[in-house]
Amino acid sequence: MNYTRFLNAVSLARQPSPIRVLTAIVAQSGPSMISLAGGMPNPNLFPFQEAEFKLRDGTVLRLSEEKMKVALQYGASNGFSDLLGFLKKLQKSLHNPPNFTWKAEKGGIDICVTPGSQDGLLKSFEMLVSPGDNVIVDSPTYAAALTALRPLGCRLLAVETDQHGTIPSSLRSVLSQCETSRGNFPKFMYTIPNGVNPTGATLTLDRKQEIYSIARKYDLLILEDDPYYFLQFSSPRIPSFLSLDEDGRVLRFDSFSKILSSGLRVGFVTGPGPLVERIVMHLMVSSMHSSTIAQAS
Repeated sequence: MNYTRFLNAVSLARQPSPIRVLTAIVAQSGPSMISLAGGMPNPNLFPFQEAEFKLRDGTVLRLSEEKMKVALQYGASNGFSDLLGFLKKLQKSLHNPPNFTWKAEKGGIDICVTPGSQDGLLKSFEMLVSPGDNVIVDSPTYAAALTALRPLGCRLLAVETDQHGTIPSSLRSVLSQCETSRGNFPKFMYTIPNGVNPTGATLTLDRKQEIYSIARKYDLLILEDDPYYFLQFSSPRIPSFLSLDEDGRVLRFDSFSKILSSGLRVGFVTGPGPLVERIVMHLMVSSMHSSTIAQAS
């Protein structure tokens, strides 16, 4: 896929932050390397030495002194390496996306950790949307997503929903109207497949397959915002858009807020390498990275 066509001028102009790139190299080099270039504090001077977290079942999680030194230090912008390794195995186990083994630069799966999934969502909007763009959203949908999109100067195209989520025939109708108009053709659709906020609707597999087929026909990205994935009542869980993604056109947003803690502010974005790379470049010059102690915990 040609991912460049989806990116706006601001995202195309982004370059990796040299300091952030250096920080990632230092983080992987171990304690023997001492660098003065990144402004990294001496970890031996951090006031917190170790920590323990007691779970409700009595299990105790301990961050040793060495782990604390890492957790309290600047980290790589894409995420804590141990957590990234876990997340890649998790996504392979849960979703097994067809593009998992592709090279990242060719649209294969990559992952980055964000300060909550909403931060990843906002950075994706700011990566894709230009003033005057048409953006496809469900009606109704998550209020915070609409609040993030409106200041970007885009036009929101509402797709009808029912108790089973997005109605494919309505999506086709909206796209057909776009084909005959002079406006900018949509580059992506934003959808919540499970437990839509505010309706609670959940997309069926048949509808997901039909929507993905429509996305392929019109060359749309699918932004799959799925914080409620683990709260499904059906067994087995309904396959995700990511699991259907044969082209590398799905950006998936996951969160620990609904299953572990909303205050940890740890989410993650899974999708094609060229798009995740752009999100990481934005992280480099904004929050720099998610809280490393929250990731290590």
